[in-house]
Amino acid sequence: MSLAVQFDEYGDLEVLQVREVARPTPGAGEVLVRVRAAGINPGENLIRGGGLHETWPASFPSGEGSDLAGVIEEIGPNVSTWAVGAEVIGWVDTRASHAELVVVPAEHLVHRDPAVSWEMGGALFVAGATAHATVRAIAAGPGDTVVVSGAAGGVGSLAVQLARRAGATVIGLASAANHDWLTGHGIIPVTYGDGVADRIRAVAPGGVDAFIDTFGSGYVDLALELGVAPDRINTIIDWEAAARTGVKVEGSMAASTAEVLGELAKLVAAGELEVPIAATFPLTEVRAAYRELMQRHTRGKIVLLP
Repeated sequence: MSLAVQFDEYGDLEVLQVREVARPTPGAGEVLVRVRAAGINPGENLIRGGGLHETWPASFPSGEGSDLAGVIEEIGPNVSTWAVGAEVIGWVDTRASHAELVVVPAEHLVHRDPAVSWEMGGALFVAGATAHATVRAIAAGPGDTVVVSGAAGGVGSLAVQLARRAGATVIGLASAANHDWLTGHGIIPVTYGDGVADRIRAVAPGGVDAFIDTFGSGYVDLALELGVAPDRINTIIDWEAAARTGVKVEGSMAASTAEVLGELAKLVAAGELEVPIAATFPLTEVRAAYRELMQRHTRGKIVLLP
């Protein structure tokens, strides 16, 4: 037996349960991983609440979670690329990583360099793939000025760094508490809220070329107000605004490959990409972890430690 997070119906945080479940068995092409760390993501709140039922319906009891880092404990048939004891970073598409043990397709894993902490590895895939996709969607490069909303959040904190690595000048919208962190990563910090358009114009007198929206709440319209072309605006959250304006909506699905994960993990190991860890929680405190996530004021990622 092992512990796993499950829920039996759509609802708020109270539907989440941490239960004893049967030990999973890896099938062909799969391995069993003992999870050391597993990130949580806003999309999981939407799934649990039924908000994505039409797109990704749940079957009950449902598990949850995609991100993971851990140690391979068992190898399924037809797997020659991994061995028991290997330390790995990866993901599942089965809503199952918030658990002590999880079955993972062998091709969804990359090696964990010891320079990558368990927490960073366990938080990397969803936010990293999303940040990678959104920076690619706006074609950030040298000579560009890029604005990122929610610049210190789970996705935003990675997107600003990747856009900067691409050669762009990056303006990060964040609270004053996160300005020093942004400045330390070569980002120009700007406080969000009333008057933000004028504050952006003040630090970008040559105009804004591209905009990454990780927060919603009107930032697509702000980007258009700043004169950014719709094909250089990408939102990962404001689908209504995207449908209305024609801006891009590329997210994690556009970069969900082991190749991308491996590239990101190498950057983290080399100290060239930071995955800020806002807080960690035991698996048994999963409700508290999501409660903190829902405040939308954390810097970086919140991670469960089974």
